[in-house]
Amino acid sequence: MALYNFEKSNELFQRATKVVPSGISGNKNPAFAVPGSFPYYAVRGEGCRYWDVDGNEYIDYLAGYGPIVLGYNDPVVDAAAAEQRKLGAAFNHPTPRAVELAEKLVGMIPLIDWCAFGKNGSDVTAYAIQTAREHTQRRKILKAKGEYHGSQSWCRSGLGGLIENDFEHVLDFEWNDATQVEDLCKKFDGDVAGVIVTPYHHPAFANQVMPKPGFFADLRRICDKYGAVLILDDVRAGFRLDIKGSHEYFDFKPDLTCYCKAMANGYAISACCGTDPYKPAASRVFFTGTYYTSAVEQAASIACLDEMLKSNAIDHMMKMGTMLQKGLKERAEANGLEVTISGPPTLPFMSFSNETNFRRSQRFSGEAARRGVLLHPHHNWFIMRSHTAADIKKTLAVADECFAIVKKEFGG
Repeated sequence: MALYNFEKSNELFQRATKVVPSGISGNKNPAFAVPGSFPYYAVRGEGCRYWDVDGNEYIDYLAGYGPIVLGYNDPVVDAAAAEQRKLGAAFNHPTPRAVELAEKLVGMIPLIDWCAFGKNGSDVTAYAIQTAREHTQRRKILKAKGEYHGSQSWCRSGLGGLIENDFEHVLDFEWNDATQVEDLCKKFDGDVAGVIVTPYHHPAFANQVMPKPGFFADLRRICDKYGAVLILDDVRAGFRLDIKGSHEYFDFKPDLTCYCKAMANGYAISACCGTDPYKPAASRVFFTGTYYTSAVEQAASIACLDEMLKSNAIDHMMKMGTMLQKGLKERAEANGLEVTISGPPTLPFMSFSNETNFRRSQRFSGEAARRGVLLHPHHNWFIMRSHTAADIKKTLAVADECFAIVKKEFGG
């Protein structure tokens, strides 16, 4: 098959570097993927397909880094957004959509009693941290080492522009090590405001790790013992494991929960949700943004969540993800390679078991992209409702070619 080229992507990126810092900011910069073998700029999407500026078509497993859960250009969600857009998007005040969406989430997700809306995951994780500090009147926040909780300075994302004071009260523990959490709570007894965790460990540049049996029960016990707030950052996995939230999937009870990516199928909205004891503190935190009450995104979220429920989207995504994970393992073994498949089926990831520098992963993903399949070498993937068995089979056929290239170049 003819391999893709990226002439227009490269040309546009060169123009961008003159007027945009880094050309493309953050995790969508080419340096995070495979420069020269990945697209840089999108033109359109449909279902699980994605087209770049060079006209290349892909089966997409990045899903915009998570927000596309049903599929690009979903007609039901887009129709709901368009209907609201006719009336207006940003007003002086919220619209009834804000109340309707909050009622939907409170009715759908066990445990929560209230919601506040933002635009990005970083908005609501920062709000949850402030709420925990306000509720407890304490300073320290405990987080798992290597976990990503957004781009704000409190969680030490990136390198530039940070000062020690930004994160001096944020302390790390090793994922799955509740003893370390308890030791930190003892050491700083009376000053630990909260513990923030994801439902499973999904750092970049590493395999995903599921929670050990009893880990969340231990966190709940420790937080109760030391008066700390248990915060679930469900921004990435929320509504991809269980429509009632990932805490239902893993059977534990957080105090505050943050959602974003899969809430509205690509429309920019996030939510911090909590239980009644934390509502007064949440009310005292100044949490606002000009577009936080935008009604178009809230209408899209209502429609997205309804579609997820109606179509049993998670069940379908679990089946497709399981098919992909099983197939990749089998194809790798057939080519004499050993891979590690990690994470739940709806958010899978693959690495090569005998390396730590990602050179095999980069080669594999770069070759897959040049053949029309987007599989990131450093970041977990996402299954959409629009992925079909035919898409998975085509992906595995491409993977077979790419495994053969890796085997030839690197050996076993």
